[in-house]
Amino acid sequence: MALAGNPNAGKSTLFNALTGARTHVGNYPGITVEKKVGQVRTSDAVLNVVDLPGTYSLTAYSAEELVARDFLVEERPQAVVDVLNAGSLERNLYLAVQFLELGIPVVLGLNMMDEARKMGMVVDAKRLGELLGCPAVELVARTGTGVRELTAAATRLAKERQGRWKPVEISYGPDLDPVLAEMSAAIMTKSFLSSRYPARWVALKYLENDSQIRELGVQADPVLSAWLEERAAHVAAHLRTTLSTYPEAVIADYRYGFIASVLKGGVVTRDNLGDRLAFSDRLDQVLTHKLLGPVLMLGVLYLVYQITFTVGKVPMEWTQNLFALMAKLVEGALPEGLLRSLLVDGIIAGVGGVMGFVPLVMLIFLLIAFLEDSGYMARIAYMLDRVFRIFGLHGCSVMPFIISGGIAGGCAVPGVMASRTLRSPKERLATILTAPFMTCGAKLPVLILLASVFFPDSQAQVLFGMTLLGWAMALAVAWMLRSSMVRGEATPFVMELPPYRLPTWRGLAIHTWERTWQYMKKAGSMILAVSIVVWAAMTFPGVDEDKAASFEAAKAEIAAKIEAIEAPAAPGTAADSKDEAPALGSEAPAQGEEAATAQAAEPEGLDALKEKLADIEKREAAEGLSASLAGRLGASLEPLTRYAGFDWRTNIALVGGFAAKEVIISTLGTAYSLGKVDKDDAAPLAEMLSAEGLTVAGGLALMVFILLYSPCFPTVVAIGKETGSWKWSVFSMTFNTVFAYGLAVAVFQFGTRLF
Repeated sequence: MALAGNPNAGKSTLFNALTGARTHVGNYPGITVEKKVGQVRTSDAVLNVVDLPGTYSLTAYSAEELVARDFLVEERPQAVVDVLNAGSLERNLYLAVQFLELGIPVVLGLNMMDEARKMGMVVDAKRLGELLGCPAVELVARTGTGVRELTAAATRLAKERQGRWKPVEISYGPDLDPVLAEMSAAIMTKSFLSSRYPARWVALKYLENDSQIRELGVQADPVLSAWLEERAAHVAAHLRTTLSTYPEAVIADYRYGFIASVLKGGVVTRDNLGDRLAFSDRLDQVLTHKLLGPVLMLGVLYLVYQITFTVGKVPMEWTQNLFALMAKLVEGALPEGLLRSLLVDGIIAGVGGVMGFVPLVMLIFLLIAFLEDSGYMARIAYMLDRVFRIFGLHGCSVMPFIISGGIAGGCAVPGVMASRTLRSPKERLATILTAPFMTCGAKLPVLILLASVFFPDSQAQVLFGMTLLGWAMALAVAWMLRSSMVRGEATPFVMELPPYRLPTWRGLAIHTWERTWQYMKKAGSMILAVSIVVWAAMTFPGVDEDKAASFEAAKAEIAAKIEAIEAPAAPGTAADSKDEAPALGSEAPAQGEEAATAQAAEPEGLDALKEKLADIEKREAAEGLSASLAGRLGASLEPLTRYAGFDWRTNIALVGGFAAKEVIISTLGTAYSLGKVDKDDAAPLAEMLSAEGLTVAGGLALMVFILLYSPCFPTVVAIGKETGSWKWSVFSMTFNTVFAYGLAVAVFQFGTRLF
């Protein structure tokens, strides 16, 4: 069974209700790019359910439409549930009509029936099914109402049809019907593409100028395909001359005319509430107002960060203290050596640095899921379209930006893939190259960490500012690209605004856990592996034997002096003998004064020796770290990066960030942990960074650089695949890094003078 339908019709919510799977529910097109599969067990059948991308039609205008159509044609599901928004039947039935013309066994799932009733609509599902010749079931997917009836109807239909397709024919008027009949006869005579598609449907696709069908036609029979193209061109010319229109418009008009006649046949009636302004419309008058709307949007975004830091501060501290306790326990259980260093400095310091932010990440994911499921995220896209046009981007570019982390906590990989909804290649390329500037879920913990170190009293404000900076830089770079390398005409933007809904706790829990689990899996797999590699690079080859021997000799000498001072005097000595008196009475007071002086000086001497030993150990640790492979790499970059305030340890972390931005935290944790002498004080990474005396200007420059420099490796791969050229991947890595470095240098140099 396949689930199909328009975006925002509740298809993914129905998939969750059917299978219990952890899938994302978005209120905008482009979020579901690949199919998702689940399983439903009923009393008499097992249904394998495939969640297809949301589409408005089966015409091959976008990648989503191609994915859905190819699956239906090639896999031939035994039943297709077309999920419709019951409050917008006229628009939603357009896809259903195309399913019927293709001959697919369809079950109509009339979703959001509760909202349709609130709008004053009365929908007769039984009557609709009779007129279209397919089952229709009323649904409220978010509460599970009608789900059992839907699976039963799909099972019955699958058993009745046994995979057979029964195409429905619709009249397209006197101008197209004769041509369709002529073309269909020729197609049937030569069995042209008949193994995959009905003959009349193929003829329609030639009239609609469907590029995929025409390419398949040329491969199957070039002569017949050329004749079909000639007939389609002749009809198009006739329509332009007589009606000033074209075949695609005529076909759409007749389909909507067919739908209107069905709905007027007693399917939809309205009660006395039908003329009232819907709740969503009244709310939109305020939330999408030209002036008030953007102000409220910024307020909502700021509130997200404020709630995150206020509520999440305590559980984050608990988590970080837990990993600090784990480090102490491992240090106490194992002798000093490489194994203990690997576990404490490599794994616990590295992975713990990332995992310590799980409470904050989970909270921000929860808030973002609420905005998405409530329908407000689509309003943000609608309002930002006016801004995007100024910078040469399309309104649909908003969604890739938001998915990439434009609010917080997204990922650039699905954001880049979501650019498939853009039909203009130039606008799509500009969107792909600028989406990685957003504050994705990988950058978020790093920025949270640095904000807590350098701006402890204004973390929410700083992170809010970083988010706005990401948007501003993305738009500025987009304007530069659209004015130079990727010039092209702008295309119109139309976007559906779904009705406002109150999200369910189950849906919020699924979406929050799905994103949080992805974050935790990274820490448990890739971050763990990278942490071990980084630890090895920071440990080996280490200092040479001569230096190591000199350090050990110096430490042994001081340790012996400390031991001599701390050791108690041996029994039987002059100081301990009570029977032995001094030879000269005059010497007794002098000896007593000397002893008293020695006792007074002893603690000061002991502290000085311990401090000297700690200094030697610190120099040894720093020497070993700087002599390692990673240390040498970081030091080699320092002459360049010092203009931005980055030291060699920061350079190591930033190089690791090319693999994944989460690695920055784990690498910093490993670097500062390896350089730490007092292992009994396993402080969180934030405290270790504070202890190093990094300046506010340096911290701010580091945040700006991390926000804007090269995308992570998975995103670079996604850019190469989506653009079809690896040169754009190289361009993104190079340009973003140079751009980020220049801005970081400016921030550091100006900030140093300012602070």
